[in-house]
Amino acid sequence: MYPIILTLHSGFRWMVLAGLLAAVITAMWGVAGNRPFTTRANAIRHWAATLTEIQLVLGFVLYSLSPVTSIKAAGNNAVWLGNQQFFFSYVHAGLMFLAVVALSIGSAKAKRADTDRQKYQTMLRWYVLALLVILAAVPWPFSPLADRPYLRLF
Repeated sequence: MYPIILTLHSGFRWMVLAGLLAAVITAMWGVAGNRPFTTRANAIRHWAATLTEIQLVLGFVLYSLSPVTSIKAAGNNAVWLGNQQFFFSYVHAGLMFLAVVALSIGSAKAKRADTDRQKYQTMLRWYVLALLVILAAVPWPFSPLADRPYLRLF
């Protein structure tokens, strides 16, 4: 089951990033063009948040199954920032959780904002914040903290 969840989590990240980029671009166009907050913009807001929340659930399952974050592996006292165990156990998990919380707050605030401009502005602020945190916490192949391929397959 672990390889399946790992593959899903790895591949799903691209849908999350695409959804967040679409939401940020939509919000930028909405603010810049003073556009009405359409049902399409609302759907993009909703689906970007939903995809990210699904990814978080996959991440929680992966966290519980992963040999990298297991309690046995956590017994090592030589933990430093470059350690992949430390990265996945604390940095990646913590930052991704915070990003999803920020995204969920932003989505809820944007949905309930009074004017169309406020909806776009709120969405833009919170989604950009979440996107930046996510980009910082992804284990990119070029990362000195935890290098992983762009796509993990079984």
